[in-house]
Amino acid sequence: MNTHISPLARVGQYALLAVYVVFLAFPLLWLVSASFKSSRELMSLDISLLPKEFHPDNYVIAWNQQGLVGSAWNSLIVAVCSMVLVIALSLPAAYAFARFRGWLRTAGTGWILVSQVFPVILIIIPLFLILRDAGLVNTLPGLILVYTTYTMPFALWMLQGFAAGIPIELEEAAAVDGASRLRTLTKVIFPLLLPGIAATAMFAFVSAWNEFFFALVLMQTPENYTLPIALKMFIGGEGKVALGPLAAGAVLATIPSIVFFSIMQRKLVSGMLAGSVKG
Repeated sequence: MNTHISPLARVGQYALLAVYVVFLAFPLLWLVSASFKSSRELMSLDISLLPKEFHPDNYVIAWNQQGLVGSAWNSLIVAVCSMVLVIALSLPAAYAFARFRGWLRTAGTGWILVSQVFPVILIIIPLFLILRDAGLVNTLPGLILVYTTYTMPFALWMLQGFAAGIPIELEEAAAVDGASRLRTLTKVIFPLLLPGIAATAMFAFVSAWNEFFFALVLMQTPENYTLPIALKMFIGGEGKVALGPLAAGAVLATIPSIVFFSIMQRKLVSGMLAGSVKG
């Protein structure tokens, strides 16, 4: 098959890619710019991307007010723990969904689809009552349990798709070579599932890191606030918003997600390469 691409077509591809990247990055660029602007400039109708005067003190205010450090630590604990639980619980179930047939698989698939239909507002009251009776309201373990339960159906669906894409002939070939079931899973299937595990882990981490509504209802004391709730506190009781510190706090809140994505992206690429070699 002829894969030659003309120079003009290649320039067009790069131009479209550049436009797409700028489109995706523009909100983050605007947020960074706003974090260095004064409140008067942010409220002005004279809109510009670059700040007329730099105000790095927004970061000092954001760092010192509303307990961002403690809230970030709470968010990190909740996000990492829920991510680990989601992967640990979803991985064997996803493999079973991909390889086995029967009424249990049909019922499980139906549960996944139904669980994604109901809006969060419908389940928050019974969820609050259950957690209250269990003594888990306003606790990080309670929030981890909620995030794990809420994220697991979609994570299971994601991993099931990756597991179903692995040819069963690989397992049959390993069995012919004398490999046990456990050895086949750990040496053949698991390395090929690494891209799916990395993608699902990123989804679970970001979902828990950014989640606002459950934390707003379940967390009742400032020492247990997660980062989204702490950022909300920059909105005063009378509706007055500290835009500069809020933007600076949002930038600081974005950094852990970017670091996590950078780490997991390497795992994603290495897993894809391993899968291509084994395939």
